Amino acid sequence: MAGSSLVFTDASVLSKADRVLYELEKRLALLSGLAVFSLMVLAVLSVSGRNFLNQPLPGYVDWIEQAMPLIAFMGISYTQRDGGHIRMDMLVGALKGRTLYAVEFVTTLAIFVLMVLLVWGTWAHFQRSFDFGAPMWSRDSSMDIALPIWPAKLLAPVAFGVLCLRLALQLWAYVRAFINNDARPIAVPMILNAAEQAALEAEHVSGQDS
Repeated sequence: MAGSSLVFTDASVLSKADRVLYELEKRLALLSGLAVFSLMVLAVLSVSGRNFLNQPLPGYVDWIEQAMPLIAFMGISYTQRDGGHIRMDMLVGALKGRTLYAVEFVTTLAIFVLMVLLVWGTWAHFQRSFDFGAPMWSRDSSMDIALPIWPAKLLAPVAFGVLCLRLALQLWAYVRAFINNDARPIAVPMILNAAEQAALEAEHVSGQDS
């Protein structure tokens, strides 16, 4: 079991791929957290400059615009792996075995198709902004201090691309679980009832999780 979430692991290729991708997802989530912390620091500097020097931080809003994709997108694949996104657990939790795996496969496939389309659309949006021949390789810039916008636009297809990899792994996992009728499917988050969640949290707090 990985961490405090109910995601089972083993020595299979699927599980190894899951753990490798999870390391990348954790780093992207950390990057998102650092972006939030950086905005807090910038807010302190801007307010302090306004109050004490009568001069707020130049381009504060521009830096917020650049950081928003980091905050909004970088953690979505990490959250998907641990089953943290909003879902209909009351409905799905009533399903068991192959029926559960079939329903999870269909819903995950729908998300995967949507994310592939979003990768295509956001990449095209980035390409409209990026230009090797333009100053700072950018056809557009922020309003105040003229920061190039293409780095922020690039973050969306990168984050969505990582999410597509996660969804592809989960589709593989659900197919495997359906074929084998696994009681403990690998690389997908399992739904916890209240008693299981309490037991898992107690185990994690005691430092005895494996």
